[in-house]
Amino acid sequence: SQRYGFDLTRNEAYQYEGCTGKHTINLLAKRCWHREATDKEWKKIYATKSDIFNSYPKAPPMPGAKELLTKIKAAGFQTVLVTGSGQRSLLVRLNKHFPNIFKTDLMVTSFDVKHGKPNAEPYLRGLAKANVKPWEAIVVENAPLGVRAGTAAHIFTIALNTGPLPDEMLLREGADALFPSMQQFCDQWEQVRSELE
Repeated sequence: SQRYGFDLTRNEAYQYEGCTGKHTINLLAKRCWHREATDKEWKKIYATKSDIFNSYPKAPPMPGAKELLTKIKAAGFQTVLVTGSGQRSLLVRLNKHFPNIFKTDLMVTSFDVKHGKPNAEPYLRGLAKANVKPWEAIVVENAPLGVRAGTAAHIFTIALNTGPLPDEMLLREGADALFPSMQQFCDQWEQVRSELE
């Protein structure tokens, strides 16, 4: 971020998690440059970010994620991926780590929306793709702006605090429930499911 004159802190990066790259770049450009990035600028910055992201060692799957997704699928629920990312490498990696969990026609990426998180559009598109109503769905989010998007779509939203942000940031955005990790949510999935039913 310093290459482009952005002063992005680690915590702020977690706050923007789930947003489209263009939206995040424009938030930083407005603050640091006092204007939005041009199309040429944001594409260049996003390409730089993607190159750096892809140069790092691949992160292992989050503990509890595969087990939770397997439980959800076994219970007969559809799994819809709603991400602000447009990186093909991420989507390929998700399919590698979680085979037979996500279907291409049940994915909402930055390519599918005009307005990313915190706007409700990504989750509204997810509902449409799954052909379900808001009260028939659950959002599982780990970023404040994603929580805000889920609640804006009127979907019961469970926050998982997988980063350094205080719980209050996730709750303030409207989370209906909060778990300190993916593993803890996985361990309590059956109880959560029975309470929601």
